[in-house]
Amino acid sequence: MSQGPRSGLYAVSSALLAMSRHLEVRDVLKTIVASARELLDAQYAALGVPDDHGGFAQFVVDGVSDAQWKAIGPLPRQHGILAAMLREARPERLADVRKDPRFEGWPAAHPDMSDFLGLPIRDGDEIIGALFLANKLRPEGQPCPEPDGRCGFTEDDEELLTILAQHAAIALTNARLYERSRELTIAEERSRLAHELHDAVSQKLFSLRLTAQAAATLVDRDPSRAKGELQHVAALAAEATEELRAAVVELRPAALDEDGLVATLRTQIQVLDRAHSARVTFSSHGVRALPASQEEAMLRVSQEALHNALRHSGATRVDVTLDRRGPGAVLHVTDDGGGFDPTAIRSAGRHLGLVSMRDRASGVGGTLTVESAPGKGTVIEMEVPGG
Repeated sequence: MSQGPRSGLYAVSSALLAMSRHLEVRDVLKTIVASARELLDAQYAALGVPDDHGGFAQFVVDGVSDAQWKAIGPLPRQHGILAAMLREARPERLADVRKDPRFEGWPAAHPDMSDFLGLPIRDGDEIIGALFLANKLRPEGQPCPEPDGRCGFTEDDEELLTILAQHAAIALTNARLYERSRELTIAEERSRLAHELHDAVSQKLFSLRLTAQAAATLVDRDPSRAKGELQHVAALAAEATEELRAAVVELRPAALDEDGLVATLRTQIQVLDRAHSARVTFSSHGVRALPASQEEAMLRVSQEALHNALRHSGATRVDVTLDRRGPGAVLHVTDDGGGFDPTAIRSAGRHLGLVSMRDRASGVGGTLTVESAPGKGTVIEMEVPGG
């Protein structure tokens, strides 16, 4: 490392504190990777969280631009040095990764790497990730020359990365537990509301049905009593409506009230990214707090658009952006799926979903537009005025 002992200790302390501040898994991964690259003066750093299908559920890089990352292509598979680290659970420090017999090459757009330092991240006996660095930098910020048998990374670097990996395991495990607890809380809340909805509203609807049947039998025989029964029907219908309204209000996601629209969307999209083979991303810029009704409408529209993209379009990538526009905000959900003709009735099974999204947007003073064509993907845009 290029820092002195005091500054180096401060940098390590700062990195560990930064990891402990984040609760969402992807934020933790990004912090770990950025901290490792900075602390060990590396040109590139990456961290992969393996899945059970020979790939990576998540893969975060630092030192690679968004354009480079897009050009590289799909997430890497578990092969070569990465597979060895995950399988054998041991550090790998190489003078030139390209000369290792396990090296299996890179995609054409992949940056060139030589010296390499990698460590598995362990939670007990479980390997939960692989953290690696490449191309040790000189103090002036230039890559090391081609290695001549001497590894660019040192034993001290390996020791420091080991400490970082140990704390990374704690931070990543805590973030996973936090997200899991939130998911369980949401599931429990929805289950409770479903029971309450069934008990309250279904009883009202059952009474409504019986009273309507009684009124129908009395229309000819006793119009006066029939009129009374119909008044009872109206009263029961009003009660059922109030019960439904109360349930809908309570179904507003708790996270939306606690964390706001941006954090709620980020968390939900991270869950979808892990759950689907398609890459699902989220970004937001400068969005201010919006009226509660507008935030809920934007959340529901994004959920419907994501459902369509992930379940029906065959998309390999879905990008969600939420940006400030004047006093309000604009939401974009873009996928690279099969697309459809928005003017065609029930095209691609989306007709009812589009009607629902438009109703939600107009209900809060907003607008919704759909751009799509067969084979061209889809862009859903919703804009709200703020307030």
